[in-house]
Amino acid sequence: MGKHIVVIPGDGIGREVTDAAVEILKKTDEIYHLDFTYEWKDAGGTAYDKYGVPLPEETVNACRKGDGILFGAVGGDQWDHLEPSLRPEKAILGLRKSLGLYVNLRPVKIQDSMIEYSPLKPEIARGTDIMIVRELVGGIYFGKRCESEINDGVERAWDVESYSVPEVERITRFAMEAARKRHGHVTSVDKSNVLASSRLWRRTAVRVHDEEYPDIQLDHMYVDNCAQQFAIHPSFFDVVVTSNMFGDILSDEAAVLSGSIGMLPSASIGKETSLYEPIHGSAPDIAGKGIANPIATILSAAMMLRYSFNEDRAADAIEKAVNQTLEDGYRTGDIYREGMKKVDGEGMTEAILQNLH
Repeated sequence: MGKHIVVIPGDGIGREVTDAAVEILKKTDEIYHLDFTYEWKDAGGTAYDKYGVPLPEETVNACRKGDGILFGAVGGDQWDHLEPSLRPEKAILGLRKSLGLYVNLRPVKIQDSMIEYSPLKPEIARGTDIMIVRELVGGIYFGKRCESEINDGVERAWDVESYSVPEVERITRFAMEAARKRHGHVTSVDKSNVLASSRLWRRTAVRVHDEEYPDIQLDHMYVDNCAQQFAIHPSFFDVVVTSNMFGDILSDEAAVLSGSIGMLPSASIGKETSLYEPIHGSAPDIAGKGIANPIATILSAAMMLRYSFNEDRAADAIEKAVNQTLEDGYRTGDIYREGMKKVDGEGMTEAILQNLH
């Protein structure tokens, strides 16, 4: 039975990079007979201009019915004047909430052909291949909060970090399953020496591992130590699972390791459907010029094949095609260095298509 993909280009370079990814998906479909269908929907600033809201209900309904969602990027200076509830960024937050997208995946892999772009020394960066599994709908961002109150002329504010056993069980199981598709190693990151929520997190992770995944290597690390190890020994890690706030911070740190944010994909996974997007923004300053790097979105499409459709062979083929293209020296402007083959977004896509088998 075929799979239905909802494509949401969004704003800025979103149209360019999603168009490139769909080209790659269509050729992959031809090779592996995946029987994809596509539907395009609006979100972000472009949706606000058409409908007066950044996330039309029509878009949400289409996503609920889809088997996977390919998302571009949202935002732009022309919408900065809008009140917070109408800002383009509300589109992605609204989709996460409406679709119950409970885990965010951020892979960070440094290929040998790209190692010179990393801020780390080559001997430290080499072999880096991390999958960060971030819990996305719980923790301090979703706990009961009091923005502020004033007593005796003193203003105080607080937020509540809260996790339940079922929430931790669910994200731990996902991380363990991801490790089975990779190298069989999970590092659970917490702050259990200080936080009660982290102590519950660690106890639950240990129990799920011992009862259900004894074949996986599990270790634990405090979040501050993990941040240090990302910088001095990133090749130690395979799958890293952690809470919403810690995952937010660590995934941004890890993104820097590759040296180019335009190269990194991500996924937000739910029970019924999942959303795949590059981690870069809408880059309005280069929108419409055809120079945007499509690789992050193309790799996001590969993640869709792997995690939504269980088409590992097809996902591998796309990732290999991207790696071969980089090894062949093709570079868009954001990653170009003297002596390489400079191409625009269309040229990069065409080179990847030629390497796709």
